[in-house]
Amino acid sequence: MSQIIVNDLTFSYDTAYDNIFENVSFMIDTDWKLGFIGRNGRGKTTFLNLLLGKYEYKGSITASVKFDYFPFEVENVSILTKDLIKNTIAPFSQWEEEMEECLKQTIADTKENQDIREDNGESEDPLERYGHLQELYQSHDGYIIDELIEKELSKLDVDLSVLSRPFGTLSFGERTKIMLAGLFLKKNNFLLIDEPTNHLDMEGRNILANYLQEKKGFILVSHDRHFLDKSIDHVLSINRAKIEVQSGTYSTWKQNKDWQDKYALDKNEQLMKDIKVLGEAARRAKGWSDKVEASKIGHHVYDRGAVGHKAAKMMKRSKAIENRKLEAIKDKKGLLNDIEQVDDLKMNIQPFPNKRLITVEDLSLFYGNREVASNINFTLMSGERIAFAGSNGSGKSSLLKLLLGQNISYTGKFHVASGLKISYVSQDTSFLSGNLEEFAAKYDLDETIFKTVLRQLDFSRNQFEKEIQDFSGGQKKKVLLAKSLAEAANVFIWDEPLNFIDVFSRIQIEELILRYKPTMIFVEHDRMFRESITTKLVDFDIRP
Repeated sequence: MSQIIVNDLTFSYDTAYDNIFENVSFMIDTDWKLGFIGRNGRGKTTFLNLLLGKYEYKGSITASVKFDYFPFEVENVSILTKDLIKNTIAPFSQWEEEMEECLKQTIADTKENQDIREDNGESEDPLERYGHLQELYQSHDGYIIDELIEKELSKLDVDLSVLSRPFGTLSFGERTKIMLAGLFLKKNNFLLIDEPTNHLDMEGRNILANYLQEKKGFILVSHDRHFLDKSIDHVLSINRAKIEVQSGTYSTWKQNKDWQDKYALDKNEQLMKDIKVLGEAARRAKGWSDKVEASKIGHHVYDRGAVGHKAAKMMKRSKAIENRKLEAIKDKKGLLNDIEQVDDLKMNIQPFPNKRLITVEDLSLFYGNREVASNINFTLMSGERIAFAGSNGSGKSSLLKLLLGQNISYTGKFHVASGLKISYVSQDTSFLSGNLEEFAAKYDLDETIFKTVLRQLDFSRNQFEKEIQDFSGGQKKKVLLAKSLAEAANVFIWDEPLNFIDVFSRIQIEELILRYKPTMIFVEHDRMFRESITTKLVDFDIRP
């Protein structure tokens, strides 16, 4: 077992005023399975890039393993899937070509060729080169690699027929599994897995979690609490001031953090009281020295020497008291704990006169001539929160779009109450551009309320100055959520609202919904979130 040691790591981007990391130190074992937890924009992906050596930094990162990142870019998506996996593991095809060339040279070798190699300083003949390549090939399981690939894909419940298909024809969920299988078959590497669940439905997440249970040696960035609980044995948590390592699952980390935060809040409250008392004492001490200095004015010249001597002693004493109090204040402020503050959100729910808001009867959906959902039936009553469940491609998002009035091919009937105000959060964020002021104006939002919600979702004020297209994936999703929370609506329709959203914000949104009890239809693969807020389930995988 080897270790990854981070010592006094300090880093900031050239354009930033503040350090993202400052004197961060910790150690992890390369056998650990670590969940990386922290709010959006706090530096998780930046830290992974530092491990990959993409940026210069102060301090040191020491590791005896090679870091590999998921998801990696595939330049040629027309490559066969089997070849992509093999190329990810090792340059097998290159070694095979070189070994074949060595054999050809060996067969055609002559005494003259050997003399030429000696004259050119080439000590290794083709047969020796072949032996070295064969040893390398064998050490990377080259002779059984096809068998190992098939075994790995079976664990991920991937149909083996994909191996003979171009990578670009695979679904995003299949691509996720293919890339991870290739990376885990590599030798002596440590994986940096960045949000692998974004293209996976609930069943796909369960399969991947079970797969990761059998693996070791990775840092996993995920905001799905159930997925983290099943996949990890340590937590790497990043907050405003530091990175901490703790043994256990997400749930044990959260339980400990809640207890630590409660203790820290109590301690902070006492520290703030102490700081206030010390501040008042420092002001009194300063007042004494000012008063003594003023007392010298108005005395005759021959009295000022004596008065000045006494005043100097009193001023020196007062100044010493003031300095001690100010130093004590500085020490107390240094003890204040860095706690993740999560503010309560609000919703602008408008009452609607009818109880029955949306009705769907015997509805089937089509992509071209292909039926993707059949005989869907449900009624949305005021106060209900309906979750659409089902595998990827089962028609969930299409039905949401149909209810919103978009042009989707269907048979059957549906009715949306006349005058119903619907607030929509789309799965897609690629259309977002411009600044926040322009976005608020475009959707007729109260800019103050909109930005207040974003602040409550942990947006810093300097984030407001950036273009939305430059935001992280989680920050873009928060823009759409803030829009939905800032506008008045009778019904909220949210399509995978938590993609890329950090754990703290997920809990924040979950608590908001439980507190306000809005009428909703939503699609979400985060099991804990869905089970917590759902009042009715519509399963698209259950066919009549």
